[in-house]
Amino acid sequence: MAKLLIRGGTPLKGTVEISGSKNSALPIIVAACLAEGESVLENIPRDIDVYTICRILQELGAEIWFDEAGRLHVVPDGLQNYQASYDLVRRMRASFYVAGLLLARLGKAEVPLPGGCALGSRPVDFHLKGFQALGAKISIEHGYVKAEADELVGNKIYINRSSVGTTINLMLAASRAKGTTVLENAAKEPEVVDLAIYLSSMGARIRGAGTDVIRIDGVERLRGTEYVIISDRIEAGTFMVACGITGGELVLTNVVPEHLRSSIMKCEEAGMEIEEDINSIHVRAQGRPVAVDLETAPYPGFPTDLQQPFAAMMSIADGTSIIRETIFDRFRYVDELRRMGADIKVERDTAIIRGVSELTGAQVEATDLRAGAALVLAALAAKGETEISGIELVDRGYEQLDAKLRQLGADVERIDDESNVFEEFLTRPLLRRI
Repeated sequence: MAKLLIRGGTPLKGTVEISGSKNSALPIIVAACLAEGESVLENIPRDIDVYTICRILQELGAEIWFDEAGRLHVVPDGLQNYQASYDLVRRMRASFYVAGLLLARLGKAEVPLPGGCALGSRPVDFHLKGFQALGAKISIEHGYVKAEADELVGNKIYINRSSVGTTINLMLAASRAKGTTVLENAAKEPEVVDLAIYLSSMGARIRGAGTDVIRIDGVERLRGTEYVIISDRIEAGTFMVACGITGGELVLTNVVPEHLRSSIMKCEEAGMEIEEDINSIHVRAQGRPVAVDLETAPYPGFPTDLQQPFAAMMSIADGTSIIRETIFDRFRYVDELRRMGADIKVERDTAIIRGVSELTGAQVEATDLRAGAALVLAALAAKGETEISGIELVDRGYEQLDAKLRQLGADVERIDDESNVFEEFLTRPLLRRI
């Protein structure tokens, strides 16, 4: 496994450019394969999840490659295979978006049940019920979801729990269905809006994205186009918290402050000083963080993907914090923070965090993507050296996090094993043909 060695105690200072949104890039790259002709996508992050979705689509027949300017080209004209790779799909949950793509484009899909971070039970039942409402016949055999439809037909669909993944998958399928689809209790996340804008730029007819009711009038064909995706609000929030936990001062560029409203509010409650510009944020710590209570919630609430990093900051805050996680089972990282001296007690969906004067370096292991980010932040503030294994999980959602931290003054060393997929991605770029 890849590891990071971090010698903590140095405040982060400087300017960091936030990468494009991973959670926008994944569905938009898939959506590009609904079109006729080439799409050129900008601000695509080079992280492992992007690499994985591109490889899945290449194996289905699409041509995908990065040019020298860093733009991703997607030519889906050769996409004819309806069976997605088990080895690739099992790596991340978002790979299941190809089910909506294949149903809409080919009328048939065989996609393995997806993998990804261990965040408790996250079945794809909502996705499948939505596909059935559009007219697809569904079965599950030998770990594969098999879906088939002579024609997808629009329908009114209620989405349980305002699921982002279900909203996205049904938007993909409904964009080329016959008639009108109405998604009720739809997710409102900026990434959903970004996908809707991109689909509309290709010729889709979508109204209401960003509200809890989205209307999609299906069209016969979509055309390839050029598009720039939004910046990653989770990476931006992570660096805001990194500034607070290290007592630093950072300027974040390529951000949309409006997407960070709840995160900014909680960081300010924790004692940080934040100034916003059109596409940048100036973050300044004011000594030791102050304890803050929070509860995760769908957008525009506090994001579940920032719960673990924020908890790391609260572990050295002045006072006691109570953090309630309402979306996923996301407290597996607590034992690792305890190794570093954190005082955290978990009761069901709630963590009670009593701030300690300092954390100390230890050997810890990332249990999932955002838990890994939390350990990195804790290590930046800890006394002594911390060795974090399983860092390839962090590579799934952060583009060269260790390099960006070194740029800001952190003492970070990366140790890779010979089979590191991230290094393969950097040294063996996506080719036009495989």
